[in-house]
Amino acid sequence: MAHVDVHDDRSLESPVLIEGLPGVGLVGKIATDHLVDAFDMSYYAACRCDGLPDVAVYHEGSQSVEPPVRIYADHDQDLLALQSDVPVSPSEATEFAACLSGWIAEQDALPLYLSGLPADKGGPPELHGVATGEAGDLLEEHDITAPPQSGFVSGPTGNLLSRAERDGLDSLGFVVESNAQFPDPEAARKLLIDAVAPVAGIDVDTQKLVDQAEEIAQARQQLAQQMGQAGDESSQAQPIGFQ
Repeated sequence: MAHVDVHDDRSLESPVLIEGLPGVGLVGKIATDHLVDAFDMSYYAACRCDGLPDVAVYHEGSQSVEPPVRIYADHDQDLLALQSDVPVSPSEATEFAACLSGWIAEQDALPLYLSGLPADKGGPPELHGVATGEAGDLLEEHDITAPPQSGFVSGPTGNLLSRAERDGLDSLGFVVESNAQFPDPEAARKLLIDAVAPVAGIDVDTQKLVDQAEEIAQARQQLAQQMGQAGDESSQAQPIGFQ
């Protein structure tokens, strides 16, 4: 049965959840991986939702195996981070979104959904925000502007936003300009500084994303190539192309 399997009996009070599914520029994954590392977040739950490949993940220096999509927690900051090592199948994204969204609602959590917008950047990446439910006031509170043109978010992240809109749940979606072909630590840093940190009320040092940008990009390149081969499995923001 599809569910989220919680391994930690400590509760959190109305936490903020950062979604890190792989997508364009791997912006959400890079941002979420950085949070898990920076705050030494603890393994909190495993996603056993439909749409996830039945694979066992292992990590350097460890003989343990883990599920491919995991949730980490920082109890002191009421922070959750969804870390994913695999893409979600587009044919199963609706079922995955229903499973995860139901659990998020049970936790009274505010999800922050992160997406890259393919762009040829001539300067710092631009970031914009959208909202569902009654979360829009948070965008105004933190001076996060609306998108300058019409568009949509595809892939599993788009499914999660769509589910939140349909069910009237509070959520925020952040769209940042990012490299369409390669991992983009700069865009991930933009998300952390201008969106995640102020909304979640946290202070996170992002200097590592600057100092090790090339190393981080290279480390994520294989997954980015897999995402490119997968095509529509990738979450991304896209302009509609008219208006």
